[in-house]
Amino acid sequence: MRELVVISGKGGTGKTCLTAAFASLAENTVLCDADVDAANLHLLMNPEIKKKTDFMGGSIAKIRNDDCTECGRCLELCKFEAISEEFVVDPISCEGCGVCVDLCPEQAIDFPVQKCGEWYISDTRYGPMVHARLGIAEENSGKLVSLVRQQARTVAEETGRDLILTDGPPGIGCPVIAAIGGATALVIVVEPTVSGLHDMERVADLAAHFKIPGLVCINKYDLNREMTREIEKVARKRNMNVVGRILFDSLFIEAMVEGKNILEYKENSEAAAGVRKVWDEIMHSPSMNLMGLKDFSAIIK
Repeated sequence: MRELVVISGKGGTGKTCLTAAFASLAENTVLCDADVDAANLHLLMNPEIKKKTDFMGGSIAKIRNDDCTECGRCLELCKFEAISEEFVVDPISCEGCGVCVDLCPEQAIDFPVQKCGEWYISDTRYGPMVHARLGIAEENSGKLVSLVRQQARTVAEETGRDLILTDGPPGIGCPVIAAIGGATALVIVVEPTVSGLHDMERVADLAAHFKIPGLVCINKYDLNREMTREIEKVARKRNMNVVGRILFDSLFIEAMVEGKNILEYKENSEAAAGVRKVWDEIMHSPSMNLMGLKDFSAIIK
């Protein structure tokens, strides 16, 4: 079993569009949307939910007024000013650090675990999909990312799938770290801009730290061909394989409006041909080791 994670240094580079298109080119696959803070792969996959489970994350302090002696110790301890003079905890201001719970002289503060979101196992036209929805302003997204990936692996093992295709979160923070650990390879989607190059290098540093091979895909490359060449130069200097370029085309937007990927919307377009070429390069890259399958052609249409 292999896992390919599609990430980017910033949001909006087109990784979800590419992940959806890759899904139509791969067989025997489990889809995973690990971008739980802003999950949107389901908009293109139209999943039919088969299992829904609550995600229990952080805790919020709650004072039991019957047991509270109003000594004021919790007011002194709380650095977030989440406790009123009436000894009521504001759930919005409470950061869930638990200091008041541990140091309350009367042990009069409960610390119940909160529901932070939901995660799902669904069916799609391209196979099983594991995805999630984090509640508004909720934290613990890294924990939810790890849970979603674990469930995707379980589904793959139970159904005999050879590949997990993961739409990862952007950036280099906790959710990204949770999304890439143990992956077979990363596809880093980058735009040809100065900031795009900078973001790619940050993600590349993160991938190098965890010793995960990075594959670079330049989206909208024709908007700045000089910067595209610079990105390719930097990628090769970092020993990252450039798996291809994809041109800027409004067909991608039209396809999203229709809830389709580019291959479903305009199969014979130049943009679709570019995506196919990138996928073929990914599958033939040494990083993916030809997916370790007996019949490589089985996963490429």
